[in-house]
Amino acid sequence: MTTSEPKKTLIRGAKVLGGEAQDVLITEGTITAVGTGPLPGAEDATVVVAEGQVLLPGLVDLHTHLREPGREDSETVLTGTRAAAVGGFTAVHAMANTFPVADTAGVVEQVWRLGQESGYCDVQPIGAVTVGLEGKQLAELGAMHESAAGVRVFSDDGKCVDDAVIMRRALEYVKAFDGVVAQHAQEPRLTEGAQMNEGVVSAELGLGGWPAVAEESIIARDVLLAAHVGSRVHICHLSTAGSVEIVRWAKSKGWNVTAEVTPHHLLLTDELVRSYDPVYKVNPPLRTEADVLALREALADGTIDCVATDHAPHPHEDKDCEWGAAAMGMVGLETALSVVQHTMVDTGLLDWAQVADRMSFRPAGIGRLEGHGRPIAVGEPANLTLVDPAYRGVVDPVGFASRSRNTPYEGRELPGRVTHTFLRGRSTVVDGKLA
Repeated sequence: MTTSEPKKTLIRGAKVLGGEAQDVLITEGTITAVGTGPLPGAEDATVVVAEGQVLLPGLVDLHTHLREPGREDSETVLTGTRAAAVGGFTAVHAMANTFPVADTAGVVEQVWRLGQESGYCDVQPIGAVTVGLEGKQLAELGAMHESAAGVRVFSDDGKCVDDAVIMRRALEYVKAFDGVVAQHAQEPRLTEGAQMNEGVVSAELGLGGWPAVAEESIIARDVLLAAHVGSRVHICHLSTAGSVEIVRWAKSKGWNVTAEVTPHHLLLTDELVRSYDPVYKVNPPLRTEADVLALREALADGTIDCVATDHAPHPHEDKDCEWGAAAMGMVGLETALSVVQHTMVDTGLLDWAQVADRMSFRPAGIGRLEGHGRPIAVGEPANLTLVDPAYRGVVDPVGFASRSRNTPYEGRELPGRVTHTFLRGRSTVVDGKLA
């Protein structure tokens, strides 16, 4: 992406982290002044009028599927990073379940370079834990870390590292360079043929049930392994009240455990599956209202560290079919902040400073991502997001920047809109549209 950007941009009157209205001056990619009244050096700056809007650090997603290489019919690094920018993200972590799998230095470097070329947001590849995601042999963890991509996060997401010995070895290996294993917690034997959450609705519909214990048993094992090894484990897309309690217990022990929740698990329940619309088919499945409320509370009290989209694009034909044959997953980058505002901010569970913590500071910290998740302060890189919280709009996937349209929010009114996104001071989104 090439743009003729001004050397100076003045964001005027934005509520920094939702607080008092201030002006923020960006000079050649760096924040050079923050305050009220005339800022020194701002005389010749291009002005962005931001009264009533909230200024956040650029959002960071720990869990994105960009599909390239191999499934460019679903998404590419370019289209995925455009969607990310529209959603207010300045950095995304790209999952390894591509074709070929990102289990070597060569593949992660390819994805990293494609991200650099796109220019819409930074792309940090996630390396596979095991060769081919097959769960049998550790992948080239050290080589991926030493590569130009500098991989710190490893995951077989889409599949669980269900072998305890392999999981232990991975935790031991990444400890050497302060890496983290991000686990997709799903006991495969307990979820054979599973189509949705196991409970009242699955029983009534006659669909194969996906029990909460399939997630919780893996999380319990892995927090114990992480404690034994003294390494870092991160729980992907945590979805049940029981999982919350296990993570809360592990943190009370002082163990190095972090967890994420997706926007859709903060809002949607398994009651929607009664429609048999495959847009609601996702892994892990939509759970109960009690689970949703437990997840919101855990995000509010910090037991769950961050929101991650699990943006999972699929072409039309993989979703427009009968439930049993449909692919699992939902797109989420462009609607994530709106869902968080709806479920957490407008309900009083989080303020905007806490949203910045859960969607920028903490995910950047977990991924050890430099230059992102930084304070809005003088000398910091200008990775920034402006959001208009008063906006209300109906979700229409026709206008998505993503290549795929499989959103569960089509036709639903959601609050908030990202008006501007800045990547190192360069506008990637202006007035809600791609620059």
